[in-house]
Amino acid sequence: MSIEWARLEPQRAVANLDRGIFLRGDGRCRVLLLHGLTGTPTELGYLAHWLRSRARYHVSCPRLANHGQPIGLLARTSAAQLYASARDAFLEARETARAEGLPLVVGGLSMGANLSLMLAAEFPGDVAGVACLAPTLFYDGWAVPWYQRLIPLVDYTPLKYFSYVREGEPFGLRDEALRARVAAQYNAMDLRDSSAAAKSGYAHFPVRLFCEMRKLIKVCKRALPRVRSPLLVVQAEHDDATGPRNARFILERVSSARRELLLLGQSYHLVSVDLERSRVAERLQNFCGSLAAAGPEAIRVRAAA
Repeated sequence: MSIEWARLEPQRAVANLDRGIFLRGDGRCRVLLLHGLTGTPTELGYLAHWLRSRARYHVSCPRLANHGQPIGLLARTSAAQLYASARDAFLEARETARAEGLPLVVGGLSMGANLSLMLAAEFPGDVAGVACLAPTLFYDGWAVPWYQRLIPLVDYTPLKYFSYVREGEPFGLRDEALRARVAAQYNAMDLRDSSAAAKSGYAHFPVRLFCEMRKLIKVCKRALPRVRSPLLVVQAEHDDATGPRNARFILERVSSARRELLLLGQSYHLVSVDLERSRVAERLQNFCGSLAAAGPEAIRVRAAA
């Protein structure tokens, strides 16, 4: 990773961006999956298609606020906007799930996992279960640069408006072939040209957006005791961005009676696409299946407790 500095000219919003991945199944369960910060719905595509093809679940992976837009627009996104976009997607999925009489499982990758926990805390009577993939409360992975610790200080200076962290290897991937493909894509990207972001994500993290992520993390931590839904946490033991402390912190503080942990030994941060993605998909399928078998009455009883 390296720091790049730029004063970007005003950038126009991209019209007609796709809303994400929406797969229609034939019953039993509805699943909402949220992508990570500067990510895309594509990073959850493998899991979405697995759940749709193997279990016939309805799956939606919406695009969160300003993701896919030019990086200058993305950088101005607030924590409130990020949660609002996740909340809107949740309300849409809840309406459909209620109409069909199906349980709704909410999950996500990295920041998406945090947003899922916040939704479960706000809507305990509507979330049948929560699936947290590589949750991000502490940037303590082995590849996190030392200057990450300075971001709380930068938040109070104008520097945050002009600084961008360029992604570096391993890009959250232990899979060397996939890592090489991502490296080729990112090496071709320029800070002033985000035209490929809607498909491939961003090669840069705006420091201003990191500052907003810190606010989101604070809210998520405070919300954990209000999470009562069954919980599955998927954590890579050798996560390059967010280490196992993240999983332990969540599991120790939620109020869920059912708490499961899947530890992965051959993956890095992007567990939804890395070497053990099939293990993640199968465990997620089984988790959702057990909640579907319990029926909607189990959600109402838990919410009333």
